[in-house]
Amino acid sequence: MPRLNDHPTLEDFQVYVANLEAERGFSDQSARDKCLLLGEEVGELFKAVRKAEGLKVDIDSEFGSIPEELADIFIYLCAIANRYNIDLETAFRDKEVINHQRSWIEQGDLFDGFEGQGDSLPANG
Repeated sequence: MPRLNDHPTLEDFQVYVANLEAERGFSDQSARDKCLLLGEEVGELFKAVRKAEGLKVDIDSEFGSIPEELADIFIYLCAIANRYNIDLETAFRDKEVINHQRSWIEQGDLFDGFEGQGDSLPANG
């Protein structure tokens, strides 16, 4: 069984996921397969958040707790990165360089000028 050290790096997690996939027989799943599975896990996270926020959830829905679903998502994220030989730490750092150059607006500003525009749509529109 693969083991993580007490203070794993992101690279350690990616190696761990590769090893656990080999042990569990999932190494042959494609990136497409992993993306579809990731999508399912994101849906389960949404259900867990709905439940935590007191919204109604189908009693027959199967999902875990928020921490469990986040862990599942992280595992699939590592697996997808591994399929493409992407170092997630490098990808994260590179993306943050781009993000630091962006300008961000307040959420309310996003919809300025759009109020009431949908009121004139046709009934079947």
